Parts: sequence; C-alpha cells; structure tokens
Amino acid sequence: MELNETKRVYFAGIGGIGMAALARYYLSLGLPVAGYDRTESELTRELHAEGAAVSYLDSMDAVPEEFRNAEGTLVVYTPAVPESNVPLSFFRNKCFEVRKRAWVLGQITRGSKSLCFSGTHGKTTTSSMAAHVLHSGPVGCNAFLGGILKGYNSNLMLSATSPFSVVEADEYDRSFHQLTPYIAVVNATDPDHLDIYGTEEAYLESFAHFTELIRPDGFLLVHTGLKLRPRTPQGVRTYTFGRNEGDFHADNIRIGGGTIVFDFVHPEGVITDIELGIPVEINIDNALSALGAVWLTGTLTPALAREAMRSYPGVERRFEFHLKEDGPDGHVVIDDYAHHPDELRQSIASVRALYPGRKLTVAFQPHLYSRTRDFAPEFARVLSAADEVVLIDIYPAREEPIPGVTSKIIFDRIKSENKEMISKEDFVDTMKNRNFEILLTVGAGDLNLKVPLLVAKVRK
Repeated sequence: MELNETKRVYFAGIGGIGMAALARYYLSLGLPVAGYDRTESELTRELHAEGAAVSYLDSMDAVPEEFRNAEGTLVVYTPAVPESNVPLSFFRNKCFEVRKRAWVLGQITRGSKSLCFSGTHGKTTTSSMAAHVLHSGPVGCNAFLGGILKGYNSNLMLSATSPFSVVEADEYDRSFHQLTPYIAVVNATDPDHLDIYGTEEAYLESFAHFTELIRPDGFLLVHTGLKLRPRTPQGVRTYTFGRNEGDFHADNIRIGGGTIVFDFVHPEGVITDIELGIPVEINIDNALSALGAVWLTGTLTPALAREAMRSYPGVERRFEFHLKEDGPDGHVVIDDYAHHPDELRQSIASVRALYPGRKLTVAFQPHLYSRTRDFAPEFARVLSAADEVVLIDIYPAREEPIPGVTSKIIFDRIKSENKEMISKEDFVDTMKNRNFEILLTVGAGDLNLKVPLLVAKVRK
C-alpha cells in the first residue's frame, strides 16, 4: 500500500513521543486515527482531544470497527509494544499493512530536504533548536520532534510550502536507517543500546551506515573528536563542529549573570553575539549543531540566528526549571531527561556552573535494566560528584527484569556517604523533609511526574 492510499491509521503505542507526532500528522491530513497505549498520559489525553480514538485496553473490543478493515488501514507500531499485544497480533494475522514508526517517518520525509539529527544524546534539543530557527524564518519547515517544544506545545510543525523537514534520527533498533538525509548530523557516538548492538563496534557501524544514506547532493555535519568513520556517498560534503574547533565553533564565550553569549564562527565568517534562550553550557554545543545545519540550508542570516536562539523556548524535560526561588538561599528544582552517563555528567556540570558553591542533590531514576547493567560503574562515578544522591528504583520501560540488576548495583559503587535509595512512591515525602538547596532530578522514566507534587509542597 502506498502512503497516498492510506484511508485511516492505527497506532500500537500511540502515547510514545515519536508516535504522537505521526498521529498528529495524519490527523492534520483529516484521516481517522486510533491507537492503543498501556497507560493514560497527558500526551494521550491531548491526542484524544485532537480527534484520535485512544484506548488503554489490550483487546480488539477497543478497536473501532472501521479500523478492522484491511483495505486502506495502515498500522504503525513501536518496538516498545510487545508482540503479544492483541490488536497488533490481529492486524498481522489478517495481513494488514503493518509498519514500524521509523519506516513511516522515512516515507513521509523522503520527498523533502530532511535535516536528520542523530547521536547518543542531543538529538531532541538540537533538532528542536533547528526547527525553531527554520520556523522563525521565512522558509519554515516540517518537524517531527522527540519532545514537546515549549511555546509550541507540540512535537509537530507543519508547513505547506517549505522544502525542509527536521527529524530526530533515533539509533535505537537501527530506526535511523529508514531515513534519507539531506543533512545528516551526528552529535555523539558514545555506546548505548547495547541490548540491541552488543558491542561498541556494532554501534559505530550503525552510525557509519547512517552516513551512507545521505543524498548525493547533501551534507554530513559531525561533532569533532568522535570515533565515527563516515562512509558518505560521492558528492556529499562533510563539515565538523565543536565548541573550540571545527568548521563551526564558538568564539568569545561569555558566561555570567544568568546568560551565555558567544560568537558563531562558520566557514564564511562570524555571527556575533548569539545569546542562548536556555543558558546552560551544553547548549553551546547544541546551538552549534543546530545553527550549523541551518547554515548549510542557505537560509541562515545573522538576524535570524540571533533572534531565534535568544527566543528558543526549550523542550519539556530537557533541563527544565520547575522551581527557581530568588535569593542566594532560594530552592531550585530542575528536571532533566539525562539517562546515559555522559548526559548525566553534562547535566551535573551545567548545574554546578550555574550555581557554584551551592549544595547539589541529585535524584536519579535509572532507565532500563540492560542500561543499568551495562553502565553501573560509570553511573556511580558520575553521581559521586554530587553532594547528595537519592537513587530511585529502575524504570523498566519495555524490558523484563534481569536477575541481579537493581539500582543497588549503582548505589553500592557511589563513593559519597550522603546517599539514599528509595522507591518512587516515597520520593515526595523524602525530599520535602530533606534540606536540599539545588535539586536535580534525572532520568528518562516517570520520576518527573512526581516533581510538580514536590514543588507544591516546597512552596507551602
């Protein structure tokens, strides 16, 4: 079935952030959309309000009648949904058109000039930055993002006239191999998802294959210092970026007074005085990635670069301030999606730079049993840099438990004596009675849902 023959779309795992962007895309086309997810969330409630028929029952009784007709029905699924899911099994057994989310995204964006942002970390922030820059200019873009962009309250941008699309290129399950980049960006290649890849070599090979998929008239933009060995097609032009070196880099960096300003150096000159709307140090690298990609489209002007980066609103759960009391002794609560040791290290370093000399408490919820098993020593080493550590139970997501793998294998390795291991249910009561100054909650699980409850109690 060609995509233009699609009459209705069913999503198995509609509450996933990437799935939700596709659901919104098909709703924008006026097509009927339905889907299943295991639990209700703010995102599924929004999709229901926008017209999608969302169910939380793993049963065919919950599937609307019109979606049981194979003719014209596209079924989109994510690997997070188990093979035993009843509707998904029904669709497969009845020979429906059943496709992975990544394949559908690749088909939708294939006819456009896609800016595809990949990497172990930084994908969501850099892609949303680039989308905001393009959207702020006269050309615009279509964007399928891996997070809710504040100010837009959506992970989807649409333009009827723009030739550009912005895509978060996810390496999990080799999903990014379904894309055809015009500009491929590689932010980082620190090993991750070893449950899929097994070794660092296989992980790097997957990124190398990603670079083979770039259009012959396209570009590769890669961070300096990576182990990646690209295999780009003939005709593809390669550029580098990095804070202090590369074809795109920062100069004259000024940090202080709650602001970060730098000059953006590109191959043909300099754009002075780029001020970050979200002033954390890692966003210097993120801004170089986003601005570099947009510069390669030929649409970036100095005025657009300055205004768009200054007005960039940030993404939910990416270094998001939930409480910021005034004064040198005011409480601060920040939530960040960091779930890899390198991301966690950068997040802690950013808080230290913003609040030098203040006591930092880090509450960490590990994400996945396999990632906890693979990186326990690294997590413990990074967390030992905090003044206090509160460790939460592992968030399993798509995984079944692994014998012997709990948060304790991280906890026992943390060198700080000021450490505590608690359940997620005890988080709010534990923290409201703790004399924290700066609290950083980190992880890709659901601890963030407890943060507003804690903040309400702290304010009282």
